[in-house]
Amino acid sequence: MDNQEASEAINALSLKDSSSKPPISTSQIMNNQEASDAIVALSLKASSSDTSIATSQMSVEERFKIIRSIGEECIQEDELMNLLAKKPQPVCYDGFEPSGRMHIAQGVLKALNVNKLTSAGCKVKIWIADWFAQLNNKMGGDLKKIEVVGQYLIELWKGVGMNLEGDQVEFLWSSKEINSRAHEYWPLVMDIARRNKLPRILRCCQIMGRSEQDELTAAQIFYPCMQCADIFFLKADICQLGMDQRKVNVLAREYCDDTKRKNKPIILSHHMLPGLQEGQEKMSKSDPSSSIYMEDEEADVNLKVKKAFCPPKVVEKNPCLEYIKYIVIPWFNEFKIERNTENGGDKIFKNFEELAADYENGNLHPADLKPALSKAINKILEPVRDHFKNDQKAKDLMKRVKSFKVTR
Repeated sequence: MDNQEASEAINALSLKDSSSKPPISTSQIMNNQEASDAIVALSLKASSSDTSIATSQMSVEERFKIIRSIGEECIQEDELMNLLAKKPQPVCYDGFEPSGRMHIAQGVLKALNVNKLTSAGCKVKIWIADWFAQLNNKMGGDLKKIEVVGQYLIELWKGVGMNLEGDQVEFLWSSKEINSRAHEYWPLVMDIARRNKLPRILRCCQIMGRSEQDELTAAQIFYPCMQCADIFFLKADICQLGMDQRKVNVLAREYCDDTKRKNKPIILSHHMLPGLQEGQEKMSKSDPSSSIYMEDEEADVNLKVKKAFCPPKVVEKNPCLEYIKYIVIPWFNEFKIERNTENGGDKIFKNFEELAADYENGNLHPADLKPALSKAINKILEPVRDHFKNDQKAKDLMKRVKSFKVTR
């Protein structure tokens, strides 16, 4: 995005000085579709320098709109508005376990969300949870393999276009950070553990991909206490994680109540994309039939989408439609169908509601939707493929990761 494009995008979404207007409610902000489209376009395309220019000219309401658009749920919206009014650069906490290959739900969606956050002036701290992966027995608990996987995932985000220029995004390795400030970290973990009963901690096991009925090690029981401590250790204002991490983020807010801490972390939980097959509520990186991987070749993507669950006229729990809603339309600001004139001709959908209506009444058939979805995903992933073909470090990392056995 050049300076002229940045200027045009800013002008398209800029509001006049809010000091001369009555306060704008969160519902008013979220219903402004035209501003939302311009904001999404800006956040995906802007470089670091363009982002800083745009952010300096945004109102609190505009910044709120960008950040709030990420979350399926926000606890609490009024706290988010107050935070943005008081703090020019809030700290957002995100994180991941280096535990295998990366699927598009983790790769593309995180790039979208991080770019939106930085475009709204946030500092994003991405916690590379290597110790947590070891606690959770990922990669057989081999910390060296886990580190290789972590480096590989960073290369994937570089390839797909996560805005890593400047200092707005910081990757932090949990083992190194905890060891460097152990005197701060472990007393906090111990206090969280001391104040919570075992059943409350067990209810958080979902954050590890486990359930309360699983046979857990002592290390896995300790995991939620550590993840809760991470939020305060990183001085996070906003927890930007998936809905599957909600319970431990709520635990952090409860801990604030218990200890009379002010400024509870705001929870911004994004939607969890389903697997490709029927009944798969969450895309699993360990199940090739469930996942489109970030470095999948074009033919792989085409075959997986072709076999994906996509019943005609059914919108609810349709994974193909979910990928269009949460990945394709936010990425391109549209979804394009190419078909013969006798089948209705080409059509461009500018929003998901219009597409869903056409699909539900039968005007759009899976046979036309699936090829268009494959084409869009391949277009997003093409820079990733190029990065791993042309960058020797990335190529070596991918080769090593593919040779590892993924353990649950």
